[in-house]
Amino acid sequence: MHSETNRPMFIDIAFDFRTDATTSDPDQSSPTLRRYHQLLWSKPLPNGHEFGLDTTTPWTYLHHASDLGEFFLSSDSVIATYSFRPSMAGLIGQIPQADVERFERIGYTIGGMMIFPSNMVDGKWTINMARGMNRRIGDRMDLTLECIRRYYAGDPRTPLGETLARYSEFLALFGDFRGYVDFFLLQDLVTDDYGAVDFFLPFDDFVSPAMPADLDAYTRFRDASIQFVLERNKRIAAWCAEHLAPSRIEEEPRRP
Repeated sequence: MHSETNRPMFIDIAFDFRTDATTSDPDQSSPTLRRYHQLLWSKPLPNGHEFGLDTTTPWTYLHHASDLGEFFLSSDSVIATYSFRPSMAGLIGQIPQADVERFERIGYTIGGMMIFPSNMVDGKWTINMARGMNRRIGDRMDLTLECIRRYYAGDPRTPLGETLARYSEFLALFGDFRGYVDFFLLQDLVTDDYGAVDFFLPFDDFVSPAMPADLDAYTRFRDASIQFVLERNKRIAAWCAEHLAPSRIEEEPRRP
């Protein structure tokens, strides 16, 4: 793993990645987010092999190459606020701007971020692309994780089944669903026995469109999303305190 010895090895769980992004997309242009991903996910896999992530490969966000295989990875903000979806403009317009901004701000902390393979296979969508474009997933992390749970259970009949199958080598790194959840510190999105996903809204087996249909549903979705991010941020801070250096622990991100 490429080491940046002049930068402190700690993670501020309150940091809003929009504040140092050089474009409108923090996933691509926030140097702090890239560094945090490298620090968090460069660690032993469930099988004990080290999953080191390099930031020096040209034109690549994060890169791993070893006997395990070669993997190209990118960042994805997995908390969908729908603030910029034209089809949701009427609904979002009913919400106080301060509440909209609070949701956005919390969603852009490290608890709202993931990494997925960035290389296209046979010219088809990546996981990141597919989860954003499929109307039965709607960019939601809870629904994405349910697809991943079913993939590990051997059930490909989900909106992301074919997409996940294209990245079987990456998913195999984590052994099983529990291994995937534990590696990416997603325990706050599943039940205690890892047997089910704790959905943000009532789940109807991918029948209905994923985006909230009315203000009440959106409010419940927003509150559940925020709660997940805050709990995951605490979990990330606890992991960092044990494995890196002390992290700044705050209930919510600082206001800009």
